[in-house]
Amino acid sequence: MLDKKDMDAPHPKILIIRLSSIGDIVLTTPIIRALKQQLPNSQIHYLTKETNYILINNNPYVDKLFCYTNSLSETITELRKENYDYVIDLHKQIRSALICYLLHKKHYTYPTLRFRKWLLVNFKINTLPKQHIVDRYFRAVKKLGVSNDGKGLDYFLNEEDFISPDALPLSFADGYVAIALGSKHTTKQMSEDMLVQICQGIPSSIILLGDKNDRQKAIKIENRVGARVFNACGAYNLNQTASLIKNSNGIITPDTSLMHIAAALDKNIISVWGNTVPEFGMTPYRAKDSKAQTYIFETKDLKCRPCSHLGYSTCPKKHFKCMKKINVEKIIAIASSWHQIEDS
Repeated sequence: MLDKKDMDAPHPKILIIRLSSIGDIVLTTPIIRALKQQLPNSQIHYLTKETNYILINNNPYVDKLFCYTNSLSETITELRKENYDYVIDLHKQIRSALICYLLHKKHYTYPTLRFRKWLLVNFKINTLPKQHIVDRYFRAVKKLGVSNDGKGLDYFLNEEDFISPDALPLSFADGYVAIALGSKHTTKQMSEDMLVQICQGIPSSIILLGDKNDRQKAIKIENRVGARVFNACGAYNLNQTASLIKNSNGIITPDTSLMHIAAALDKNIISVWGNTVPEFGMTPYRAKDSKAQTYIFETKDLKCRPCSHLGYSTCPKKHFKCMKKINVEKIIAIASSWHQIEDS
């Protein structure tokens, strides 16, 4: 709880630091909301990389957004002008720790559990708590008397972020399933053959989502499956892509940022895990009253899994069994039921 000195501050000014990446920033949104709503008259500022500006810019709980470029000195100069009461470090890397040190303000952070993750990856010894990273983030604000409100993640869209239905094929007006192709690491991604099998099995229209790096893979899938598949990879910005998820029946996605955005938008999610595992605490995070469906698909009992808490460009064992042994038929059945619900 707040101590006497803290309680005497009528308008606490708080800086949250999370520089990257997309999914991790979305996972900080319950902290932003809770701070703003539970500390009366507080000012909430947020520091992230310039490339992630779009994720926070629409957030009504953020009073001021700072973008870190590559100049630490310029960033510190700007932040010192604000004279913060507290700094909440939700990045917890060398750079964010240095920012906290140079600001000379009271700061709080959260347990990253790096050693426990290392034990699980290298020796398959699981000592990780059964706790989502969002709940660990709340450890950083506990001393400020702020607690989890149970309302889940936030993702805010403006009217101009929504894609006109006219931009999609006419058949998409009857509903569609979104499929996320990409991830920073290949060992998190579903293979082209796996995705083709899924697309061929689902009766509804399908939209493929990702960035420009996923476009060629999407073109191959589109060519193999046919007109029911629409390739949106690299065609829209992140907020526009989020709007396509919001208007979908649900999404099939690997352990990646679009999974967390879909959770924030309270959509049905089929979450497909490759080399990483849900035990790391990064599964879709829902509001307590959410009625959306979440299905986790993973290949358990593989001695090599998890091989990393992040991922690789290729499978270290060269077999990629963690993805190849996923029950694709069950994924198809679940996603097909979404189409039936929309039709009923």
